[in-house]
Amino acid sequence: MTDTVSKFKVTDRQSFIKFIDLLRKDFVDNPESWENTKLDDFLEALCSYANDIQGYYDNTNQNINANEANWQTFADIFKGVSIYE
Repeated sequence: MTDTVSKFKVTDRQSFIKFIDLLRKDFVDNPESWENTKLDDFLEALCSYANDIQGYYDNTNQNINANEANWQTFADIFKGVSIYE
């Protein structure tokens, strides 16, 4: 995943839309850096990472409650899925 995608900040629906488009372009341009390249693998990882994201926030000392969803949380889940096993 490129720095452009990994450092992109999502604050609202419009920036989330832009983020998803950047993520798609990253997948097209850099598929070798993605762990989950098939849809079924991606969706399985999406489910698992959405379940585990609170651990990510806790381990990186981010004061975020994943139960209070916001656009950045959704973006963080999608970023994580690209490399999650």
